Amino acid sequence: MGLRMETVKGRPAAAELQCGSGTKNRNASYVSRAHQLRMDADLCDAWQLYASPEAVGCVEKCATFFSFLLIIVTFPFSLFECFKVVQEFERAVIFRLGRLRKGGVRGPGLFFVLPCIDTYRKVDLRTVSFDVPPQEVLTRDSVTVAVDAVVYYRIKEPLNAVIRVADYSASTRLLAATTLRNVLGMRDLAQLLSDREAISHMMQTNLDVATDPWGVEVERVEIKDVRLPVQLQRAMAAEAEADREARAKIIAAEGEIKASKALREASLVMIDNPTALQLRYLQSLNTISAEKNSTIIFPFPMDFLKTFLTGAGSSIPPPDFQN
Repeated sequence: MGLRMETVKGRPAAAELQCGSGTKNRNASYVSRAHQLRMDADLCDAWQLYASPEAVGCVEKCATFFSFLLIIVTFPFSLFECFKVVQEFERAVIFRLGRLRKGGVRGPGLFFVLPCIDTYRKVDLRTVSFDVPPQEVLTRDSVTVAVDAVVYYRIKEPLNAVIRVADYSASTRLLAATTLRNVLGMRDLAQLLSDREAISHMMQTNLDVATDPWGVEVERVEIKDVRLPVQLQRAMAAEAEADREARAKIIAAEGEIKASKALREASLVMIDNPTALQLRYLQSLNTISAEKNSTIIFPFPMDFLKTFLTGAGSSIPPPDFQN
């Protein structure tokens, strides 16, 4: 690590500082060297943590020796404590005297631990779901609503889930509640009620980015329910009812216009053929009689009896009032 602090890619630091001319080149070389050193430091730490041999001190050697001695003394009963099994959907992260053992995670299958000095934690890789408690959210148009959701996540990096966060499950739950309030606070009530899919996708993206350093992958987020205040529900119901009544009146008026046009065309046909009017009367009478009414009041046209009255009057002479 000290060699890397003195050189960058095998060149002395003094040569690196002298390259280029002017203030801009010198500043650029400073930034480049600092960036390279930071990257080298990160790579060195990662290598020491995951790939380099473990530095074993005298105390650790003694503890390891006594642990093996305990296994030998209590053999074969000690095998029940030394061999552990993890399922196909689980992984085990092993620590020896508080330090991570090289090789990363173990599993699935059988692995060996030393009693008294090795500890391990199991991580479940299956998808886990939880309900986000109802959150009181103030929308962008100043409407207070209560919204709850459900989140599905899984562990994709067991090592990060154990080392980088104390409790990944509780942290993900708190972050989901906070993200839900932040996302809904940027939307109007109309968008909240009509565009739930876009809100769920945006919340999933934000959660996935925030939980990625913890080794958690958020697979899906769904908005379950949006509860409005009672007064707002009544106002929206009254508005919807008034809208429906207005549409019903418009439809009825349009029907009256079409009916009046049809009656006008029918009247023109009946004027040309008076018999059609008589047939319409008889049809109306047939329709009324089909309803089993006891009393039927039907207007009877006098023109219908004109023929009979004219025939009877021709046979009887008119009276002579002069005599």
